[in-house]
Amino acid sequence: MRAAALVKVKGGTFKMGDEVGDLGWACRRAHKATLTYDYWIGKYEITFDEYGAYCAATGRKAPDDEGWGRGQRPVINVGRYDAIGYCNWLSRNEGLRKAYRGKELADEIGNPTRDIAKVEGYRLPTEAEWEYAARGGQNIKGHKYAGSDDLNEVGWYRNDSDRQTRPVGEKKGNKLGLYDMSGNVHEWCHDWHNSKYYEKGAQTNPTGPGNGRSFRVIRGGCWGDSERCRVASRDNYPPAYCVCFLGFRLFRTVF
Repeated sequence: MRAAALVKVKGGTFKMGDEVGDLGWACRRAHKATLTYDYWIGKYEITFDEYGAYCAATGRKAPDDEGWGRGQRPVINVGRYDAIGYCNWLSRNEGLRKAYRGKELADEIGNPTRDIAKVEGYRLPTEAEWEYAARGGQNIKGHKYAGSDDLNEVGWYRNDSDRQTRPVGEKKGNKLGLYDMSGNVHEWCHDWHNSKYYEKGAQTNPTGPGNGRSFRVIRGGCWGDSERCRVASRDNYPPAYCVCFLGFRLFRTVF
């Protein structure tokens, strides 16, 4: 299997959350977030071809494509546990220490950790990592969407998707060369969801609340959406939830 296409993101400080003030209250307040480490991010969302290799190698049943097609379309109908299973499988194939022990993160020697900078293998992003990358990292330009203020340029959403996923990378990328971070499919993140978490204000290397109401954060909007395609927008679903508008992309800490 080919290595994942990754883009390196240098750490930095940015304003996280609803900077305009027109999104739901769970996206506020905007606050300073600092990432003191660098990380890798998948240039594209994980595709059916990539996830299919994992299914074939492990004897898993491939997820349903809703009749839209497989290939280079983003994989859908995968829950968070499916995503971390893929991450651990890929880490093992590439000689990296697995990022997950059971359902939670593990450090470089395999012990449970909340310090994301100590996690070696492929994993899901913290929502701070996701939003910082979607905004362009150190090249932040203040766009509402990932690479533009015009969603038509960068995202497959309800007005242009024909109500289905589209092959990855067909729209304009952002300043980091990342594609489909606004639209196409929502993406699983690491963090538990807590609607009041943003009230804590400025944070360094945030990984979300220690627990939540059994829901995990998702980011990025999808083919049937528009408002949630904003880089500041956030939503949440139970980690076992599998649906036709939800997939994931790879992240990995730079060691």
